[in-house]
Amino acid sequence: MTPQAQLLEAKPHAAQIDDLLAAFRSYPRFLLASHTRPDGDAIGSVLALAEVLDQLGCQADIVFADPIPSSYNTLPNISRIHHVPSANDVDPTGTTPAILLECDGIVRTGLLGLEGRTLINIDHHASGRHFASVNWIDEHACAVAAMVYHIAVAANVEITPSMATCLYAGILSDTGTFTYSSTTADTFAMVHHLAACGANPSRIARDIYLSNPASKIRLLGIALSNLQCDDDLAWTWVTSEDMDRIGANAEDCEGVVNYLISIAGVESAVFLREVANADQFRLSIRSKGETDVARIAERFGGGGHRNASGCTLDGPLPVALERILTQLRTGL
Repeated sequence: MTPQAQLLEAKPHAAQIDDLLAAFRSYPRFLLASHTRPDGDAIGSVLALAEVLDQLGCQADIVFADPIPSSYNTLPNISRIHHVPSANDVDPTGTTPAILLECDGIVRTGLLGLEGRTLINIDHHASGRHFASVNWIDEHACAVAAMVYHIAVAANVEITPSMATCLYAGILSDTGTFTYSSTTADTFAMVHHLAACGANPSRIARDIYLSNPASKIRLLGIALSNLQCDDDLAWTWVTSEDMDRIGANAEDCEGVVNYLISIAGVESAVFLREVANADQFRLSIRSKGETDVARIAERFGGGGHRNASGCTLDGPLPVALERILTQLRTGL
Protein backbone atom coordinates (compact mmCIF):
# COMPACT_ATOMS: atom_id res chain seq x y z
CA MET A 1 0.00 0.00 0.00
CA THR A 2 1.34 3.45 -0.88
CA PRO A 3 2.02 6.08 1.81
CA GLN A 4 -0.94 8.10 0.48
CA ALA A 5 -3.28 5.13 0.84
CA GLN A 6 -1.98 4.44 4.34
CA LEU A 7 -2.57 8.08 5.29
CA LEU A 8 -6.12 8.02 3.98
CA GLU A 9 -7.06 4.61 5.32
CA ALA A 10 -7.09 5.75 8.95
CA LYS A 11 -10.48 7.47 8.91
CA PRO A 12 -13.31 7.62 11.49
CA HIS A 13 -15.72 5.86 9.12
CA ALA A 14 -14.49 2.31 9.59
CA ALA A 15 -17.78 1.06 11.07
CA GLN A 16 -19.89 2.48 8.22
CA ILE A 17 -17.54 1.10 5.59
CA ASP A 18 -17.50 -2.30 7.30
CA ASP A 19 -21.31 -2.34 7.14
CA LEU A 20 -21.20 -1.47 3.46
CA LEU A 21 -18.63 -4.15 2.65
CA ALA A 22 -20.64 -6.73 4.59
CA ALA A 23 -23.69 -5.80 2.52
CA PHE A 24 -21.68 -5.98 -0.71
CA ARG A 25 -20.54 -9.48 0.18
CA SER A 26 -24.09 -10.60 0.97
CA TYR A 27 -25.45 -10.37 -2.58
CA PRO A 28 -24.17 -11.52 -5.96
CA ARG A 29 -25.59 -8.59 -7.92
CA PHE A 30 -26.37 -4.90 -7.46
CA LEU A 31 -27.99 -2.10 -9.37
CA LEU A 32 -26.14 1.22 -9.12
CA ALA A 33 -27.90 4.55 -9.60
CA SER A 34 -27.54 8.23 -8.87
CA HIS A 35 -29.59 11.38 -9.26
CA THR A 36 -31.30 12.92 -12.26
CA ARG A 37 -29.27 15.43 -14.30
CA PRO A 38 -26.10 13.56 -13.31
CA ASP A 39 -22.95 15.57 -12.63
CA GLY A 40 -19.31 14.55 -12.56
CA ASP A 41 -19.44 13.19 -9.03
CA ALA A 42 -22.54 11.10 -9.70
CA ILE A 43 -21.06 9.63 -12.86
CA GLY A 44 -17.49 9.15 -11.68
CA SER A 45 -18.42 7.63 -8.33
CA VAL A 46 -20.91 5.16 -9.81
CA LEU A 47 -18.46 3.99 -12.48
CA ALA A 48 -15.72 3.58 -9.87
CA LEU A 49 -17.97 1.72 -7.42
CA ALA A 50 -18.96 -0.66 -10.22
CA GLU A 51 -15.28 -1.56 -10.56
CA VAL A 52 -14.98 -2.09 -6.81
CA LEU A 53 -17.92 -4.50 -6.94
CA ASP A 54 -16.39 -6.25 -9.95
CA GLN A 55 -13.28 -7.00 -7.92
CA LEU A 56 -15.40 -8.21 -5.00
CA GLY A 57 -17.01 -10.76 -7.32
CA CYS A 58 -20.38 -9.03 -7.69
CA GLN A 59 -22.26 -8.23 -10.86
CA ALA A 60 -22.91 -4.49 -11.11
CA ASP A 61 -25.47 -2.92 -13.47
CA ILE A 62 -25.59 0.87 -13.69
CA VAL A 63 -28.94 2.54 -14.40
CA PHE A 64 -29.52 6.26 -14.96
CA ALA A 65 -32.77 7.97 -15.83
CA ASP A 66 -31.12 10.90 -17.64
CA PRO A 67 -28.42 11.12 -20.30
CA ILE A 68 -24.78 11.71 -19.46
CA PRO A 69 -23.48 15.24 -20.20
CA SER A 70 -21.15 15.17 -23.19
CA SER A 71 -18.20 16.46 -21.16
CA TYR A 72 -18.09 13.13 -19.30
CA ASN A 73 -18.43 10.84 -22.33
CA THR A 74 -14.69 10.18 -22.34
CA LEU A 75 -14.68 8.59 -18.89
CA PRO A 76 -13.63 4.93 -18.90
CA ASN A 77 -16.43 2.35 -19.06
CA ILE A 78 -19.08 5.00 -19.75
CA SER A 79 -20.85 2.43 -21.95
CA ARG A 80 -21.72 0.44 -18.81
CA ILE A 81 -24.45 2.95 -18.01
CA HIS A 82 -27.96 1.91 -19.04
CA HIS A 83 -30.35 4.79 -19.75
CA VAL A 84 -33.77 3.43 -18.77
CA PRO A 85 -36.98 4.77 -17.21
CA SER A 86 -37.24 1.86 -14.76
CA ALA A 87 -34.83 -0.36 -12.85
CA ASN A 88 -37.09 -3.22 -13.89
CA ASP A 89 -35.89 -2.76 -17.46
CA VAL A 90 -32.51 -4.08 -16.33
CA ASP A 91 -33.72 -6.37 -13.55
CA PRO A 92 -37.29 -7.57 -14.23
CA THR A 93 -37.28 -9.68 -11.04
CA GLY A 94 -37.45 -6.54 -8.89
CA THR A 95 -35.30 -8.26 -6.25
CA THR A 96 -31.73 -7.12 -6.98
CA PRO A 97 -30.56 -4.65 -4.30
CA ALA A 98 -29.85 -1.08 -5.41
CA ILE A 99 -27.01 1.18 -4.28
CA LEU A 100 -27.97 4.85 -4.58
CA LEU A 101 -25.26 7.51 -4.59
CA GLU A 102 -25.93 11.20 -3.91
CA CYS A 103 -29.67 10.73 -3.39
CA ASP A 104 -31.97 11.59 -0.48
CA GLY A 105 -34.50 8.97 -1.59
CA ILE A 106 -35.57 6.93 -4.59
CA VAL A 107 -37.50 9.85 -6.10
CA ARG A 108 -34.21 11.70 -6.63
CA THR A 109 -33.06 9.01 -9.07
CA GLY A 110 -35.95 9.66 -11.44
CA LEU A 111 -36.22 5.88 -11.84
CA LEU A 112 -39.24 3.66 -11.44
CA GLY A 113 -38.93 0.12 -10.15
CA LEU A 114 -36.86 0.80 -7.03
CA GLU A 115 -39.76 0.41 -4.63
CA GLY A 116 -39.55 -2.74 -2.52
CA ARG A 117 -35.88 -3.41 -3.21
CA THR A 118 -33.19 -3.57 -0.55
CA LEU A 119 -31.46 -0.18 -0.71
CA ILE A 120 -27.98 1.03 0.21
CA ASN A 121 -27.45 4.78 0.53
CA ILE A 122 -24.11 6.59 0.11
CA ASP A 123 -24.32 10.40 0.21
CA HIS A 124 -22.43 13.52 1.24
CA HIS A 125 -25.14 16.16 1.07
CA ALA A 126 -26.27 18.08 4.13
CA SER A 127 -29.81 17.22 3.04
CA GLY A 128 -29.06 13.47 3.05
CA ARG A 129 -31.53 11.14 4.78
CA HIS A 130 -31.32 7.67 6.30
CA PHE A 131 -33.88 6.00 4.02
CA ALA A 132 -32.10 2.72 3.21
CA SER A 133 -31.18 -0.54 4.93
CA VAL A 134 -27.55 0.59 5.09
CA ASN A 135 -26.70 4.31 5.12
CA TRP A 136 -23.42 6.18 5.02
CA ILE A 137 -23.85 9.97 4.94
CA ASP A 138 -20.78 12.13 5.41
CA GLU A 139 -21.52 15.79 4.73
CA HIS A 140 -17.88 16.63 5.34
CA ALA A 141 -16.70 14.49 2.41
CA CYS A 142 -15.60 16.64 -0.52
CA ALA A 143 -17.38 14.28 -2.95
CA VAL A 144 -19.10 10.92 -2.98
CA ALA A 145 -16.17 9.87 -5.16
CA ALA A 146 -13.97 10.45 -2.10
CA MET A 147 -16.23 8.12 -0.11
CA VAL A 148 -15.96 5.47 -2.84
CA TYR A 149 -12.19 5.91 -2.70
CA HIS A 150 -12.22 5.06 1.03
CA ILE A 151 -14.40 2.03 0.30
CA ALA A 152 -11.90 0.83 -2.32
CA VAL A 153 -8.96 1.28 0.08
CA ALA A 154 -10.78 -0.50 2.92
CA ALA A 155 -11.77 -3.35 0.58
CA ASN A 156 -8.11 -3.67 -0.46
CA VAL A 157 -9.03 -3.76 -4.14
CA GLU A 158 -6.75 -2.52 -6.91
CA ILE A 159 -7.31 1.10 -7.85
CA THR A 160 -6.96 0.65 -11.59
CA PRO A 161 -6.19 3.53 -13.98
CA SER A 162 -9.84 3.55 -15.08
CA MET A 163 -11.11 3.64 -11.49
CA ALA A 164 -8.60 6.35 -10.61
CA THR A 165 -9.73 8.44 -13.60
CA CYS A 166 -13.40 8.23 -12.62
CA LEU A 167 -12.70 9.05 -8.97
CA TYR A 168 -10.45 11.97 -9.88
CA ALA A 169 -13.12 13.36 -12.23
CA GLY A 170 -15.74 13.12 -9.48
CA ILE A 171 -13.57 14.88 -6.92
CA LEU A 172 -12.40 17.54 -9.39
CA SER A 173 -15.93 18.47 -10.41
CA ASP A 174 -17.54 18.37 -6.96
CA THR A 175 -14.87 20.52 -5.33
CA GLY A 176 -15.29 23.20 -8.00
CA THR A 177 -11.80 22.37 -9.28
CA PHE A 178 -10.50 22.37 -5.70
CA THR A 179 -11.96 25.78 -4.79
CA TYR A 180 -14.79 24.83 -2.39
CA SER A 181 -14.33 24.87 1.37
CA SER A 182 -14.66 21.07 1.40
CA THR A 183 -11.19 20.88 -0.20
CA THR A 184 -8.64 19.86 2.45
CA ALA A 185 -5.18 18.36 2.71
CA ASP A 186 -6.87 14.94 2.58
CA THR A 187 -8.42 15.89 -0.75
CA PHE A 188 -5.01 16.57 -2.26
CA ALA A 189 -3.59 13.40 -0.72
CA MET A 190 -6.38 11.45 -2.40
CA VAL A 191 -5.92 12.97 -5.85
CA HIS A 192 -2.15 12.58 -5.52
CA HIS A 193 -2.69 8.87 -4.96
CA LEU A 194 -5.20 8.69 -7.83
CA ALA A 195 -2.71 10.34 -10.18
CA ALA A 196 -0.10 7.79 -9.06
CA CYS A 197 -2.64 5.06 -9.89
CA GLY A 198 -3.07 6.29 -13.46
CA ALA A 199 -5.42 9.29 -13.48
CA ASN A 200 -4.19 11.99 -15.87
CA PRO A 201 -5.13 15.34 -14.24
CA SER A 202 -4.55 17.59 -17.26
CA ARG A 203 -6.43 15.31 -19.65
CA ILE A 204 -9.38 14.93 -17.27
CA ALA A 205 -9.58 18.71 -16.74
CA ARG A 206 -9.37 19.34 -20.49
CA ASP A 207 -12.13 16.85 -21.27
CA ILE A 208 -14.47 18.27 -18.63
CA TYR A 209 -13.81 22.00 -18.86
CA LEU A 210 -12.18 22.73 -22.22
CA SER A 211 -14.49 20.83 -24.57
CA ASN A 212 -17.61 23.01 -24.49
CA PRO A 213 -20.09 23.18 -27.39
CA ALA A 214 -20.61 26.62 -28.93
CA SER A 215 -24.20 26.64 -27.63
CA LYS A 216 -22.90 26.66 -24.04
CA ILE A 217 -20.79 29.77 -24.67
CA ARG A 218 -23.68 31.53 -26.43
CA LEU A 219 -25.95 30.74 -23.49
CA LEU A 220 -23.34 32.06 -21.07
CA GLY A 221 -23.33 35.32 -23.04
CA ILE A 222 -27.09 35.66 -22.64
CA ALA A 223 -26.92 34.88 -18.93
CA LEU A 224 -24.15 37.42 -18.33
CA SER A 225 -26.07 40.07 -20.26
CA ASN A 226 -28.94 39.58 -17.77
CA LEU A 227 -26.62 39.85 -14.76
CA GLN A 228 -27.92 41.88 -11.81
CA CYS A 229 -26.01 42.77 -8.63
CA ASP A 230 -27.21 44.27 -5.36
CA ASP A 231 -24.59 44.68 -2.64
CA ASP A 232 -23.23 41.16 -2.01
CA LEU A 233 -25.91 39.36 -4.05
CA ALA A 234 -25.80 38.51 -7.78
CA TRP A 235 -28.39 36.81 -9.98
CA THR A 236 -29.23 36.12 -13.59
CA TRP A 237 -31.53 33.96 -15.71
CA VAL A 238 -32.22 32.49 -19.12
CA THR A 239 -35.64 31.71 -20.56
CA SER A 240 -36.67 28.67 -22.56
CA GLU A 241 -37.12 31.03 -25.52
CA ASP A 242 -33.47 32.10 -25.16
CA MET A 243 -32.38 28.47 -25.16
CA ASP A 244 -34.49 27.54 -28.17
CA ARG A 245 -33.18 30.50 -30.15
CA ILE A 246 -29.54 29.45 -29.82
CA GLY A 247 -30.10 25.68 -29.75
CA ALA A 248 -29.01 25.26 -26.14
CA ASN A 249 -30.15 22.62 -23.66
CA ALA A 250 -30.17 22.15 -19.90
CA GLU A 251 -26.66 20.70 -19.97
CA ASP A 252 -25.35 24.00 -21.36
CA CYS A 253 -26.51 25.77 -18.18
CA GLU A 254 -24.11 23.88 -15.94
CA GLY A 255 -21.52 26.16 -14.36
CA VAL A 256 -23.15 29.51 -15.21
CA VAL A 257 -23.70 30.32 -11.53
CA ASN A 258 -19.98 29.95 -10.86
CA TYR A 259 -19.29 33.07 -12.90
CA LEU A 260 -21.64 35.02 -10.63
CA ILE A 261 -20.16 33.82 -7.36
CA SER A 262 -16.67 34.63 -8.71
CA ILE A 263 -17.46 38.39 -8.66
CA ALA A 264 -15.47 40.28 -6.03
CA GLY A 265 -17.70 41.27 -3.12
CA VAL A 266 -20.50 38.85 -4.02
CA GLU A 267 -21.31 36.41 -1.20
CA SER A 268 -24.41 34.71 -2.64
CA ALA A 269 -25.52 34.07 -6.22
CA VAL A 270 -28.38 32.37 -8.03
CA PHE A 271 -28.94 31.36 -11.64
CA LEU A 272 -32.48 30.62 -12.84
CA ARG A 273 -33.18 28.45 -15.89
CA GLU A 274 -36.73 28.33 -17.21
CA VAL A 275 -38.09 24.81 -17.66
CA ALA A 276 -39.82 24.57 -21.03
CA ASN A 277 -43.61 24.11 -20.97
CA ALA A 278 -43.73 23.99 -17.17
CA ASP A 279 -43.83 27.62 -15.95
CA GLN A 280 -41.04 26.67 -13.56
CA PHE A 281 -37.46 27.70 -12.99
CA ARG A 282 -34.59 25.45 -12.00
CA LEU A 283 -32.26 27.27 -9.60
CA SER A 284 -28.54 26.85 -8.99
CA ILE A 285 -27.53 28.64 -5.77
CA ARG A 286 -24.03 29.35 -4.47
CA SER A 287 -22.49 31.14 -1.51
CA LYS A 288 -18.99 31.75 -0.25
CA GLY A 289 -19.81 33.25 3.12
CA GLU A 290 -22.04 32.36 6.06
CA THR A 291 -25.27 31.88 4.12
CA ASP A 292 -26.32 28.22 4.18
CA VAL A 293 -27.89 27.79 0.74
CA ALA A 294 -28.69 24.14 1.45
CA ARG A 295 -31.22 25.25 4.09
CA ILE A 296 -32.70 27.76 1.66
CA ALA A 297 -32.98 25.15 -1.09
CA GLU A 298 -34.62 22.72 1.34
CA ARG A 299 -37.36 25.30 2.03
CA PHE A 300 -38.30 24.98 -1.65
CA GLY A 301 -38.07 21.20 -1.85
CA GLY A 302 -34.44 21.06 -3.01
CA GLY A 303 -31.16 20.55 -1.21
CA GLY A 304 -27.44 20.09 -1.55
CA HIS A 305 -24.42 21.52 0.23
CA ARG A 306 -23.99 24.51 2.50
CA ASN A 307 -22.37 26.54 -0.28
CA ALA A 308 -23.80 24.86 -3.39
CA SER A 309 -27.43 23.79 -3.74
CA GLY A 310 -30.41 23.78 -6.05
CA CYS A 311 -34.19 23.69 -6.18
CA THR A 312 -37.15 24.35 -8.47
CA LEU A 313 -39.60 27.26 -8.15
CA ASP A 314 -42.86 28.00 -9.90
CA GLY A 315 -42.89 31.00 -12.26
CA PRO A 316 -43.38 33.49 -13.65
CA LEU A 317 -39.83 34.86 -13.45
CA PRO A 318 -40.59 37.95 -11.29
CA VAL A 319 -42.33 35.76 -8.71
CA ALA A 320 -39.55 33.16 -8.62
CA LEU A 321 -36.92 35.89 -8.34
CA GLU A 322 -38.71 37.63 -5.49
CA ARG A 323 -39.02 34.41 -3.51
CA ILE A 324 -35.38 33.35 -3.81
CA LEU A 325 -33.88 36.84 -3.45
CA THR A 326 -35.90 37.47 -0.28
CA GLN A 327 -34.45 34.31 1.24
CA LEU A 328 -30.90 35.10 0.17
CA ARG A 329 -31.10 38.67 1.47
CA THR A 330 -32.29 37.55 4.88
CA GLY A 331 -29.84 34.66 4.94
CA LEU A 332 -32.45 32.25 6.21
